[in-house]
Parts: sequence; C-alpha cells; structure tokens
Amino acid sequence: MKKWVVRFASLLVFNVLVLLVVGWLTPARVGWAALWAGIVLTALVIWIKPLVEKWFRSMAAKSAGQRTRAGEKLVEFFLAFAVALLVWIATVLFTGVSIGGGIFGAFWGWVLPPVFLLIGWAIYGAIDDKVEGHAGTLYDRATGTKTVTDAATSAPASTSARDTSPGAAAPAAGRRQRDDGLTDEQRRMLDELGNG
Repeated sequence: MKKWVVRFASLLVFNVLVLLVVGWLTPARVGWAALWAGIVLTALVIWIKPLVEKWFRSMAAKSAGQRTRAGEKLVEFFLAFAVALLVWIATVLFTGVSIGGGIFGAFWGWVLPPVFLLIGWAIYGAIDDKVEGHAGTLYDRATGTKTVTDAATSAPASTSARDTSPGAAAPAAGRRQRDDGLTDEQRRMLDELGNG
C-alpha cells in the first residue's frame, strides 16, 4: 500500500507541475483545474498508459523485422507520442482543461501538450527513484513508521545491545566463515530471522 501511495503522490506533484507548464507555454488552458487534471493524469499514467504502450508495441513488433534502425527509432517516437496524445485527450475529456481557440490554437493545443508530457515523463523517469525515496521518507514520518534504512542501521546496534557475551557472536562468526555466497547484510537478516 505504501509503495502505491508514495508513487501516486510523487507522480501527482510532478504531473501538476507539468500541467502548469503546459498551461503557461501552450494554447491549452489548465488554470484551477490543474489539481484535478493532475489526479486524472496520474491515474492514467500509472494504470492505463502501460497497457496502451504494451498494446501499441505488440502491434509494432509484427513489422519490426522490416524496418531499419532509424525506422525503428522513428516508430518508437511515434508510439510514445501516440500514447501521450491519448493520455492528453483523456485528461482533457475528464477534467476542466480546455484547448485554445481558433484553428491555430486548437492544433497547437492538441500537439504541444503531448510533447511536454513526453519530456516530463523522461525527466521523471530519470529522477523517480530519488523523488519516490524522499516521498517515502515523508510518508514514514507522517505515519510514524521506520524506514528500511533506519531499521537496517538500528538492527546491528540493537543486536549488540541485546547480547554482548562472547558466545553470542560465535554463531554469526561461524556463518560468516562459511563460503555460502551471502553478503553481510543477508547474513544479518538471516540472523535476525533466527533470533526472532
């Protein structure tokens, strides 16, 4: 549950920022609908976009052997743009986002936002681990739970504080000397399971 909440919240904040940029730099009007549009866009990106991408890629894979390397890159770009365009159309239909008026405004209001979405998704893909890591830390603080890194750093201190007799370290040292291919972290986790 935590994983989905953290992913949804961090992607929501990022999508709202992308929608505000779309509203500032394109004929599309986002305005006060940015939050609702961000929620819809985030839901589409998390649950619908992967299915549509998979479907498009399976259709494109049938003719992949007939294309050159440059042709394959061009097809990949058009597939990504088509997915972004479908996500943008659904966002416009289900929210208060509007497209600019006139022929020129309407054209660029439909074409430019998917390009901004593609750029935004590429940026988010590059930084998602860090963003979700920080969001996970905030989530843990808000709920009062410990993070995995806090538990990992406090566990060795708690085991040494529990039993400091020389005989207590012997089983762990014996396991460490075996050539079992485990890392120290994996051995520590196995020790905790055995002691728990």
